[in-house]
Amino acid sequence: MSAPPVSSDDRFTDADRAWMARALQLAEHARDAEGEVPVGAVLVQGGVAIGEGWNRNITLSDPTAHAEIQALRAGGQAVANYRFPSSTLYVTLEPCTMCAMAMIHARVGRVVFGATDPKTGAAGSVFDTLVSPLHNHRVTVEGGLGADVASTMLREFFRARRQAPRVEGQA
Repeated sequence: MSAPPVSSDDRFTDADRAWMARALQLAEHARDAEGEVPVGAVLVQGGVAIGEGWNRNITLSDPTAHAEIQALRAGGQAVANYRFPSSTLYVTLEPCTMCAMAMIHARVGRVVFGATDPKTGAAGSVFDTLVSPLHNHRVTVEGGLGADVASTMLREFFRARRQAPRVEGQA
């Protein structure tokens, strides 16, 4: 898998761009290897990836198997803890409310996402879950890194799904 190009937006560091490129590779894997919605995530702590994930809802028959949840689970196993206060989670699509709440419970320090989700985004598009003053933890949110690549990947995936003949039992 080659790393897709990621934006040169000066709000982000070279490390941010490299981690988002990895998340985009994982999104490609979800699409190409598993036929899943192309979303990838990487959990980074201390400059090291401690967890990676991609959407696996269909593969695992699990509605909670979003890329972010997969990365958080892997991170927890890697460091034998369920809290990641100094971490950054890179994800190609704006997190939904379920994933945002998991990040709050895990005390993720920062989330960097690519494409916005105008239907269910919980990092500012529809909901502001990650920064709500109602929670005892707030996650720093930075969006738009790799947005063009992530948006194109998602748009092309759903266009192809709409044009493909429907198979019985397929989501």
